[in-house]
Amino acid sequence: MANDIEATGPGRPLISVIVPTRDRPRALTHCLASVAAQTVIDRLEVIVVDDGSLGAAKIASIAASSGRTRLIRRDGGGPAAARNAGARAARGSFLCFTDDDCAPLTDWAERLAGALEDGADAAAGVTLSAGGALADASELIAHAPAGLPLEGGGDLPFAPTNNIACARNVFQAIQFDESFPGPAGEDRDWCARLALAGYALRSEPRACVVHHQVLTFGGFLRQQFGYGQGAYRFRRRSGELRRFEPPSFYAALVRRGFSQSLGVGLLVAGAQLATAAGFAFAWAAQRRTSRSVTVASSASTTGADESPGRSERP
Repeated sequence: MANDIEATGPGRPLISVIVPTRDRPRALTHCLASVAAQTVIDRLEVIVVDDGSLGAAKIASIAASSGRTRLIRRDGGGPAAARNAGARAARGSFLCFTDDDCAPLTDWAERLAGALEDGADAAAGVTLSAGGALADASELIAHAPAGLPLEGGGDLPFAPTNNIACARNVFQAIQFDESFPGPAGEDRDWCARLALAGYALRSEPRACVVHHQVLTFGGFLRQQFGYGQGAYRFRRRSGELRRFEPPSFYAALVRRGFSQSLGVGLLVAGAQLATAAGFAFAWAAQRRTSRSVTVASSASTTGADESPGRSERP
């Protein structure tokens, strides 16, 4: 277990930084070093949530060597469940979320906390790609929903959870949906429920993190396939399939890719096919599950109907 912090002020830190991780010790080391360099380090605690790492001892060692850090171990359940676990254990009034492959700039936590102190219910910063066509394309796609029309108050309809913060009372009212098993769709779902509940997500463009994604072409396609699966779960969460964005949304996304470079544009265009495949796969899996439940229920009902209510003589 990592060292707990000595809270400043009246018994608790102002800010809790929550970092879910799983078997990425090098990335986590870089992330925690960036968090340790925050301008408000004396006002924050760090909570690392190990979501089922095979190399748990290594993760524990990294967390223990980083000051002001506590470690929570889980058997695995996905980033949504990991964030919830970290937030429930947090002592700060403000909760700042980032990922283990992100490096926040030194004033990141201060900027997000400042936005919350100024009255925002939740605040999101700017995530910068560390570079490379694959990472640039991935970042562009991940942020695309931020350009959708607003459904409530605030400046943003969406922000990825590698650079977002909220007040403790907001998290207590709107937690992450743990039915999302992977890093896809759970952040969009949270932002949608945030707006539906009347909370405002504000933009704080000075709160920056650098996203150090390590992607191969195959890994990029798997990521986009997973985004498609997450998109299906998000769209059918209420029991009814949400409407798709208009074709102009996807066309504009591809154009933005090509405006960066030919390679990024081709990757963004190809990603749409991988995402569609993931969506179709999740839809088919849900159909199979529904049919299995229907068949089992029908068989159970038929068996009950055929059972004699009393013994009959031949």
